[in-house]
Amino acid sequence: MLEQFKALASDVRLEMLHWLKDPAENFPPTHAPNGWADGVCVTHIQQKAGLSPSTTSNHLAVLQRAGLVTTTRIGQWTYCRRNEQAIGELSTRLQKDL
Repeated sequence: MLEQFKALASDVRLEMLHWLKDPAENFPPTHAPNGWADGVCVTHIQQKAGLSPSTTSNHLAVLQRAGLVTTTRIGQWTYCRRNEQAIGELSTRLQKDL
């Protein structure tokens, strides 16, 4: 849980999670084989955030290590999506333990 709190301690990462909650509303149409089920292309996240590719990747890596996002590699593209189960479990723990 501490790793998740650390990941959430960034305005940029919180904003990324917010965008990923409703990808159809926040990003251009996807060309992923399984639609939004595959997630959002990292390139689109990077463009929306206005960050360099390496900075974007670093933020997404922190979220992934905390279990808050998952990634799928399709060809040369990487897609990210929220891990709703982990986010739900974190919310439950907060309500129960704090």
